[in-house]
Amino acid sequence: MWIPSKLTRPARLHNAILRSRLLESLDQAPYYRLVLFRSPAGYGKTTMAAQWLNKHSHTGWFNVDESDNDTFRFANYLLQSINKATNNACLKTQAMAERRQFACLTTLFSELFGELSDYGEQTYLVLDDYHVINNEEIHEGMRFFLKHMPDCVTLVVTSRTQPPLGTANLRVRDLLIEVDNHLLAFDQEETERFFHKRVSSEIETTVLNSLREQVEGWPSALQLIALHAQQKPNNLAESALSMANFNRGHLWDYLAEEVFDQLDRETQQFLLQCSVLDIFNAELVSDLTGRSDALSMLESLNRFGLFLNTLEGADNWYRFHNLFAEFLRHQRYSQIPQQRTELHNNAAKAWLKQNRPQQALMHAMKSKNEDLTIEILTDYGWNMYHHGELKLLEDSISALSTEKLFSAPRLTLLRAWLAQSQHRYDDVGELIAESEEEMKQRNLVLDDGLQGEFNALRAQVAINQSKPVDALVLSEQALGQLPSTTYRSRIVATSVVGEVHHCLGNLSRALPMMQQTEKMARQYHVYHQALWALLQQSEILVAQGYVQAAFELLDQAYRLVKEQHLQQVPLHEFLLRLRAQILWCWNRLDEAEECAHKSLEVLAPFDDTKSLHAYSMLARIALSRGEIDKAARYLELCNSLMERADYHIDWRANTDLSNLFYWQIKGEKDNIANWLHQAERPDSACNHFQQLQWRNIARACIILEDYHQAEEIFAMLEDNCKAHNLITDSNRNLVIQSILCKKQGQRKIALEHLKQALTLTNSTGMIGNFLCDANEICDLLQELVDTKQLNELELHRVQQLLREMTSKERNRSVHFDENFVEKLLNLPDVPELIRTSPLTQREWQVLGLIYAGFSNEQIASELDVASTTIKTHIRNLYQKLNIANRQQAINTAENLLKLMGF
Repeated sequence: MWIPSKLTRPARLHNAILRSRLLESLDQAPYYRLVLFRSPAGYGKTTMAAQWLNKHSHTGWFNVDESDNDTFRFANYLLQSINKATNNACLKTQAMAERRQFACLTTLFSELFGELSDYGEQTYLVLDDYHVINNEEIHEGMRFFLKHMPDCVTLVVTSRTQPPLGTANLRVRDLLIEVDNHLLAFDQEETERFFHKRVSSEIETTVLNSLREQVEGWPSALQLIALHAQQKPNNLAESALSMANFNRGHLWDYLAEEVFDQLDRETQQFLLQCSVLDIFNAELVSDLTGRSDALSMLESLNRFGLFLNTLEGADNWYRFHNLFAEFLRHQRYSQIPQQRTELHNNAAKAWLKQNRPQQALMHAMKSKNEDLTIEILTDYGWNMYHHGELKLLEDSISALSTEKLFSAPRLTLLRAWLAQSQHRYDDVGELIAESEEEMKQRNLVLDDGLQGEFNALRAQVAINQSKPVDALVLSEQALGQLPSTTYRSRIVATSVVGEVHHCLGNLSRALPMMQQTEKMARQYHVYHQALWALLQQSEILVAQGYVQAAFELLDQAYRLVKEQHLQQVPLHEFLLRLRAQILWCWNRLDEAEECAHKSLEVLAPFDDTKSLHAYSMLARIALSRGEIDKAARYLELCNSLMERADYHIDWRANTDLSNLFYWQIKGEKDNIANWLHQAERPDSACNHFQQLQWRNIARACIILEDYHQAEEIFAMLEDNCKAHNLITDSNRNLVIQSILCKKQGQRKIALEHLKQALTLTNSTGMIGNFLCDANEICDLLQELVDTKQLNELELHRVQQLLREMTSKERNRSVHFDENFVEKLLNLPDVPELIRTSPLTQREWQVLGLIYAGFSNEQIASELDVASTTIKTHIRNLYQKLNIANRQQAINTAENLLKLMGF
């Protein structure tokens, strides 16, 4: 008695999403002999095949199970499915099969093909779950079937494993369409449709995309998450942050039942042992497990569809699917917990043989083998430090017992350098003091060389704490103690000497010291210090007015970062910060913004207080564009960070500059007065950050009309600029001095200052400092043009500046803030419709951004809301203003601006 359901295609497709992307790839299937859906469990092979063939009437479907390994049974079901697809075109062959009148499948299929010779309809024959077949006689018969079947037949196979059907030959002859787990995995658009069909509440696209990435598009996992969301919709966003927040019990049950429990004990043990490794190859697995057949085992796992992915661009390297790896770890913890220490210990030693100390160190920590951890740190720690493995090093050192740590003085030095490199300057002194006390208790005496290394570090801390005199003494002392072979600390000490001269304004001495530091660092492959020296050189060249040369040095630094894989070193953020500052000064705002965002990515693993510079730059960029609301959000972050941490004056002065710009635009003189009352007044102005702070103070004095105080500050700044050759600061100072003179009624002197600033800009290229004071100097620039006081180059630059100052780009949403709207509504000739049906503040902002030429997506990004929310705001303001489209909105905004005198 035959079971009808084994010959019935799946009918429950009502809730499946239509996957056009895959269906289109199957359009050419009639020209191929075999369509193979191959993937691990739960990827929707059967569902996809059924969806594709749903409207193909000439389709035979055979649901294969373990009992079909009997050749007679397999042949009968196969022929019944063919007859069902072909309207009983091969009844004679089926009768032969039922009476067992065939010696082998090849004989039976020869009769079949003869009977089908007159049949011409395109027919699909589906063998669903073919991976359960392990009978070689059946495999041989199906290979014969594929080779000789009529052209009107296409065989469709779904399988978790690579079926032994001669697929390699078919692939070479272009007779195979293969749909694997990478194609079956849901993409972003399919994931959104999948969830919108199952979950009634609105789900943010970012949440869905995060979930999809974590489960790598595995449909079964997404299905279980959707079921979970139907019961607990509020937990979905938490699951998107980390799958650890999602109840994965159902996933584990599914994987155990469908995959793991069906394997033999030996394969299960092999998988559990391999799960210790995130990525692996045969050699690594062999060292881990002690098995000599590791390569053949991995190849068989790959063929059997056990969620094993080949790494792109790597020969014979593998990793498990994210969720399967978690499942295996879960199984390992419960089934072989006693092997944990041994496995991690073996993994550490195996990674060392691969010359991968980072991975080795992680496993040594997990094995709690302190001796092995110290061995790795001693042999590879400094090299890892120079390549930015800071968190891993800190974690491994923190995991050591007090006795082990302080018995190894060089590790305590490394611990202190880790704090220094992450700008935790106050911690460094405490760590050094603790180390000295602990080593004293253990009667450990440091030799001159090691003492010199500690002094080099102390010198670096001193300069970072704005103590240049102490730094110079310590660095020179270190150079006297260090042997010539201790190149790393000698490089540091030399660098500190150069930095001291930089801080003291001795730029002509600082630059060659930093060039020497770079040369030494490159020679001895201390690339972290080479990068630092390049960045210091760039800052010095900016101060001297050689901005283009400074920018080209940053290009060299970028190449060094790329070549030596320093992308995650905190110094990479310094590089991006310097680029952003120069690009802002050149008014290349989009590029500056990109650099600032990249610097935030670099700093993501670290304490958020390190992000102050990036956020203050983003605020300044927003202000330059007239994006007041966005600037306010960034400044709110900046001011919060300033309250939580102590910063170098350079960092504070940059943030204060952005705050002053914002308060000036908003007319908030009280905030400016409060800031001025408590502003730090440096004891000198011999370097760029002291100049900036004094310039901030002078700006505040001008806004508050304390012109005498501002005048005294600029006289002092000018003396320092001349004494220390601070060309770029002189350039910046002259622009603000022109504003001061204009307000004092000294217009002729104001014009002269502006001319001098323009002359300097010919070499620096810096126009951002003109544009940020556009309202104050626009008329002065126009007068220089009208009175023909400029040479050709300066005239061209001024014309460029005037275009920038008067463009719509500089009048973006600033005109539609609360103060503007309040003044507009009080005008006697404002349209009655505006007065009787007022827009909300958010709708005014949207109108301003439409006027500025923003797309809906750009407006959503600008206001940090969903695109659907912006569409609602636009629909509302269209209704209130009685307009029909974007152009009418722009015209309306333009008319309102004219009413206000713009």
